[in-house]
Amino acid sequence: MRYRADLPADPAIRRILVIKWSAMGDVILATALFEDIARAFPGRELHLNTLPTWQGLFAEDMRFQHILAIDLRDPSQQVTAFREWLRRVRSQHYDLVIDLQCNDRSRLLLSLLWLSGYRIPYCLGNRQQFPYSIAPAELPKPAHTIDRGRAALWAGNIPATTPRPVLHVSDSHYARARELMTANSLLPDQFAVFLPGCNANGYLKRWGAARYAALANRLHQAGLAHIALIGGPDEAEECQHIAQACGPWLINLCGQTAILDIPPLCEPARFIVANDTGVAHLAAATATLMLVLCGPTDPRRVKPLGDNVVTLQADLPCINCYRKICSHQSCMAILTPSLVFQYLQKLVR
Repeated sequence: MRYRADLPADPAIRRILVIKWSAMGDVILATALFEDIARAFPGRELHLNTLPTWQGLFAEDMRFQHILAIDLRDPSQQVTAFREWLRRVRSQHYDLVIDLQCNDRSRLLLSLLWLSGYRIPYCLGNRQQFPYSIAPAELPKPAHTIDRGRAALWAGNIPATTPRPVLHVSDSHYARARELMTANSLLPDQFAVFLPGCNANGYLKRWGAARYAALANRLHQAGLAHIALIGGPDEAEECQHIAQACGPWLINLCGQTAILDIPPLCEPARFIVANDTGVAHLAAATATLMLVLCGPTDPRRVKPLGDNVVTLQADLPCINCYRKICSHQSCMAILTPSLVFQYLQKLVR
C-alpha cells in the first residue's frame, strides 16, 4: 500500500467523495478542509457524504455537485442504511474517497466496499490502516479534529491552509439577519453576541445563566449598547433566565434564527462570548473576535478554528475531565463574570 501520493497531479481523478458526518461543530470545522479540497481539484466533480441533519448547510454550496445524505446513526435502521450507502457509492464510480471521519464506522463501510469487490483507486484517511491507501505517518497530539484532517490532506499533497470555516450563506440569510438587526436596533460594532447554551446532555459545558447575566450587565454599564442571545430549543430556558436578569437592551433571539442566519448576525458584532458549543464553530466562520469559555473539555481539542478565537479555562487539576456529572463545577465557577469582563477588555483593546 502507498501511504503518500500527489493526488491533485493525477488527471485520472475526476470524481471525488468527501465523507464527514459527526456533530455540527465537527462538520463546520471540516468546511475549511472542504475549501482546501475544492481549491486543490479545480474542475473536478466533488460529492459530499454527510448526515441528513446537515444537508441544509450545503444547499447553496457550489463546491459540491451532489450531497449524499443517509442517516447512518439510527441503530434500528443501520443495516438498511449501510446497504443503501454501499449501493449509492458503488453507482457513482469515484476515483478518490477522502474520509474525514475520526471513527471506525466509515472505515467499516469502506472496508465492506473493498471486500465486496468494488475498488476505488485512491482512498485517503487519517490512519495507516486498511482500507486507506493514503494516510499520514503520524498525527499531532493531542489531536484536534482539524489537525487530523489537515494531516490526512497533506499526505495526499493537498495543501491544507484555510484558516477558518467556509460556509456558503445565501442572500436570504443575510436579509433575515438585517431584518433582525433593524427590528432590534442592533448597530454594527455596538452589540455583542452571547452563545450561552450547548447540547442539553453536555450541561457541564455551560458557564451558567447567572454569570452570563452578570457579564451582560457589566458590559452594558461600561457602554455597550446591546447584547444579543442566540440559541436553539435546548438553550431556550437558559436564555430566558439571562433576559429576565437584564434590561430591555438585552435582545433574546433564541429560537428566532435559522442555522445560516447566525454567521451574518455575528459578523457585525463587536465580539462574541460562547460556551464550547457547535454554534460557536458556526460563528467562527466570521472574523469577529470570539472568547470561548472552556471547563470540562480540552481547548486544544475543541477550540473553534480561526486566529480570532481565544479560549479561557481555569487552572485546576481536574480540567479536561470530560465528565457528564459533577458536584461542584469548579472549572466554571472560577471564571467569574469580573474575570471574564477584564479579559474581554484586554482582548478588545
